[in-house]
Amino acid sequence: MKTRLLAEDITYTGAQLRSGWIGETAGLDGDAAVAFLGPCDIAPEHMVDTADLEAGAEISSPRMVHIIVEHPGLDLDHVTTRQRLLMAIAGEIINGLLGEPLVERKGDDLYLRDRKLSVSVATTSPNSGLIHSGFNVHGEGAPVEAIGLGELGLSPCEFAEKLLAAYEQEIESAGEAAGKVKPVG
Repeated sequence: MKTRLLAEDITYTGAQLRSGWIGETAGLDGDAAVAFLGPCDIAPEHMVDTADLEAGAEISSPRMVHIIVEHPGLDLDHVTTRQRLLMAIAGEIINGLLGEPLVERKGDDLYLRDRKLSVSVATTSPNSGLIHSGFNVHGEGAPVEAIGLGELGLSPCEFAEKLLAAYEQEIESAGEAAGKVKPVG
C-alpha cells in the first residue's frame, strides 16, 4: 500500500471519489491512500450515501482533513469493513494524542459526546473499493453540531500523517497474516 499527504489544499466535492483519482493526483497506483486539507462541499450529484441524498442532507465544512483510499478489486462488503477499520484507527490516534478516550466511534463516524468530528463513506466503482473520510479542522460552519481537531488541540497535518501510516501498516500486516496460514478442509 502506498500513501501520501498532499501539500496543496483541495476542495472535496465528492467528484474525487472515483477510480484513478489518486493515481492522477498523486501518481500512486494500486492500493493507495492520500490525505489533504481543504473545504468540503459535496454536491448532490456526487453523494453516494442514498440515505443522506434522500434526506436532502448538506455535507459541508469550511476545512477538513480528507482521506481518500482506493483498493482495486475490493467489493462493497470488504471496503465497508476497511472503512470501519480506518475510522477505528482514527479514533485510536485521536484518543492517544489526547491522552484519554474522549472520542467514540459510532458506525462509520467519530463523535465527542454529541458533536460530530467526521464524515465517512465507502463505495465501489467497476474496478475498485473506495473510501472518503473527512475530519473537521474546526466545528463551526458545519451543518450539524460539530467539533474539530483544532478545538481538541490537534495538528491536522500530524493527525493525517499518523492516520496514513497506521492504516498502511494495518493493511500490510493483515496481508502478511493472511499469507502465513493455510486453508482447512
